[in-house]
Order: sequence, then C-alpha cells, then structure tokens
Amino acid sequence: MKLSRMVLILSLLCSGSFALQGQDLNTKMDSISYALGMNLGRSISQLEGIDLNREMIYQGLEDMFGDKEAALTQQDVQSLLMALQQEMQAAQMEQARAAASEAKERGQAFLEENKTKEGVEVTESGLQYKVITSASGPTPAATSVVKVHYEGRLLDGTVFDSSYERGQPAEFPLNRVISGWTEGLQLMPVGSKFQFYIPSGLAYGDRGSPPAIGPGETLVFDVELLEIVSQ
Repeated sequence: MKLSRMVLILSLLCSGSFALQGQDLNTKMDSISYALGMNLGRSISQLEGIDLNREMIYQGLEDMFGDKEAALTQQDVQSLLMALQQEMQAAQMEQARAAASEAKERGQAFLEENKTKEGVEVTESGLQYKVITSASGPTPAATSVVKVHYEGRLLDGTVFDSSYERGQPAEFPLNRVISGWTEGLQLMPVGSKFQFYIPSGLAYGDRGSPPAIGPGETLVFDVELLEIVSQ
C-alpha cells in the first residue's frame, strides 16, 4: 500500500471507535487492522473472472502472521502472480477485440444504410458527412487552428463530449485530432455546420477512448466552424 493511502486511512480512523458486526473497533490499531483487511479484500475482489479459493487466501494470511513455513517460495509467488497478470491482460485484450469487432459490425451496418439517405456524402476514405447549414467563408487547411462548437455522440445517441454543454467553443490544430476531423473540417467553410459520421478507422480505432468511447465505435459529430484562428 502506498504511503499516501496509508496516511489517508490513518487520518480517517484516528478520531474514535467504530461499530463492527460482532465486535467493536475500540482502538486505533483495531481500526487500522480492519482497514488493511478491507483494502486487501477490495484488491482481491477486483480480480474479475478469477475463481479464487478463499480458504487458501486465509491460509496464506495465517501462515504469514504465524511465521509458519510457507508452502511456496518467494520465487514461486512472483512467478505465479506474474503468470496471473499475463493471463488477465490476455483476457482483457480478447474482450477488447471482441467488443471492437461487434462495434465495427454495428458501425458498418449503420454506415451502409446512412450513405443512402438524402444529403449524405461519402469521401474516398469512407468519411460520411451532411451539410446542415451552408456558408461561403474560407476553409481551413490540415495544419490550421480552428474554433468550433461541437457535439459528439455514439450510435445509440449517448453524448460523450459537447462544447455546447460546456458553454465554451473549442480551439485546436487540425493535425492533432482524429483523422475524420482533420479531413472533414477541411470541407467546411467558416460559418457552416456539418454532421459527420466517422468510421472507427478514422476515429479511435480498436483502442477506443475510455471510458466514454469503446473500441471500434463509429462516431457522429455535429460541428460548427466558427473561425479559422490561424492557417
């Protein structure tokens, strides 16, 4: 446990006794001991999908507290925990791949239908867009810094980012954003408003952008180009 976390626990527990089912935490060390057990239990409970043997956990604790001869060497412990970590990482990667595959299938189905709708244009890269409000101002370059208002949504309508909600337009260079934005905003004259339908390959790909955007997600953006700050 990091020192800062231990200090936090101590600061919370030094002010008195706490009721505990079956017994009382009458002393500071009672509370600290219980807090350490809570912290250990919480850490273990976060190992999702692992069928742990609680009796062996208790036995390991008992052996260490009783200064008994351990059934495993420290090298065994390190090897086992490293193998467990690798297994969990592999399982997480597989889950991410499965989630990305499902999301890309949904996105492809959406884009195939969407491209047939009135007013929807498709670029060579697969980016889809629709002009909501036309304008005749200048258009930015790939390296321009722009000021925009925007709202980003998942296909189910969930809003994951919105400058409108913040009440503040955003400024950024077009070569520092997802490629769907870099390409799409170069099509926009200042003063126009477009709706973009961005395939995952032009957005955040199989990585996603946790926690709001999962792997493989197709994104929908409403974007108003307010100003080209610099070319």
